[in-house]
Amino acid sequence: MRLPENSRREVIKLLAGLTVGGVAALLTGSGYSSLVETRWLAHERVRLPLDGLPAVLDGLRIVQLSDFHAEPFTSLAFIERVVETSNRLEPDLVALTGDFVTSRAEAISELAPILARLEARYGVVGSLGNHDLWAGAGRIVRGLEAAGLVVLRNSGFTIDISGTRFYLAGLDSAWGGRPNLQQALTTAPDDTPVILLAHEPDLIDDIAADPRVYLQLSGHSHGGQVRLPGIGALVLPYLGRKYDLGLYRVGQSWLYTNRGIGQSGVPLRFNCRPELTEITLTRG
Repeated sequence: MRLPENSRREVIKLLAGLTVGGVAALLTGSGYSSLVETRWLAHERVRLPLDGLPAVLDGLRIVQLSDFHAEPFTSLAFIERVVETSNRLEPDLVALTGDFVTSRAEAISELAPILARLEARYGVVGSLGNHDLWAGAGRIVRGLEAAGLVVLRNSGFTIDISGTRFYLAGLDSAWGGRPNLQQALTTAPDDTPVILLAHEPDLIDDIAADPRVYLQLSGHSHGGQVRLPGIGALVLPYLGRKYDLGLYRVGQSWLYTNRGIGQSGVPLRFNCRPELTEITLTRG
């Protein structure tokens, strides 16, 4: 149930009058938002019908993980548990959609060896988020690649399954970087479905104009971290305000926005659990 718009505005006005510390105190009074929900992983299952999907790709399973924010709030032990959960699913592909760290590029030295344990039939592939760029993209890319992960920045490659191909591409972060879809798809064969990793979900409004992109996978918003019934997210980031969580159809493309594993800003989650997404492609 959603509150009437005038009531919603009044509640938001009331909450806006609180300091960040006041909101934190309100939500952490019982410890639930900081100690329980931040470590309570949600396994979201999505069946995604794609028009024109080749028969051999019917049933392809992708695990999407996003926004680890390895420091300062996210426990490495929790990330290890997320990796174990993903591996038990035996996915065909693992997609990591950015913000591996928060502010220190050095944190990748602890995170990357954990992510190196991820297993998938066709590989583990990632794109960078805005925090990665701000912290130091070069060091983060080197750390991930040393751990055996593929990092895509305005680039992509073809995956061949029994003679049927699809193209996997990734963009640079739009908040601090220079995303270039045409560059990312330079080597994409004609009439080949494209799955795109793009950290910021709101880019889909431009990306959906390219009919080659069947699916965009994004993170960035964290779902707002704090969502109140009838109101939704209290705060959302730039380029993560329109498509803040879940599945959307935009033009002929699909978008999925993952709520992320970690937190930034404040170590809280309320009505917005960290998420592992299991996406199964089906023929539309």
